Amino acid sequence: MTDAAPEAHRFAPSGGLPNSALPLLVWRGALPAGAGAVTACFAANGWSNAWTNGVFGYHHFHSNAHEALGVSRGEARVRFGGPGGEALALRAGDAVVIPAGVGHCREWASGDFEVVGAYPGGTNCDIRCGDPAEAARVAANLAAVPLPAGDPVAGRPLPGWARDTKA
Repeated sequence: MTDAAPEAHRFAPSGGLPNSALPLLVWRGALPAGAGAVTACFAANGWSNAWTNGVFGYHHFHSNAHEALGVSRGEARVRFGGPGGEALALRAGDAVVIPAGVGHCREWASGDFEVVGAYPGGTNCDIRCGDPAEAARVAANLAAVPLPAGDPVAGRPLPGWARDTKA
């Protein structure tokens, strides 16, 4: 585990994906080993409704929830922000907080890649792909998403996630 500040990445709207003014945050090597330990860490910091699996291999986002991903095994390259966004290498021990609206897509993963996903307060999330017919609904959902009380790694305030920052 580490006390290092997370990396911050920002993504403007792109290709039908709303993305967010809130930064995507990445903590490197901050999580304990194993899915059970990652789930427990997230839950202790108010992020629940956890699942364990991989990351979809198509661009998608959640319009009604922020999402935490904790890499419990293996490694992967995940593109955030849509096709023109940024591909980040993730490995066991890394944690990511994805603001509602930010696109993400697995580009490559090792055979043993596994992540734990969770949501602040145990929110259920939707899955959206940027359909223009859903734009009004997505905008309304994004405007209603509350900010988390703290990060999923240590429960600290999320850097760059001020109450006056528009999602």
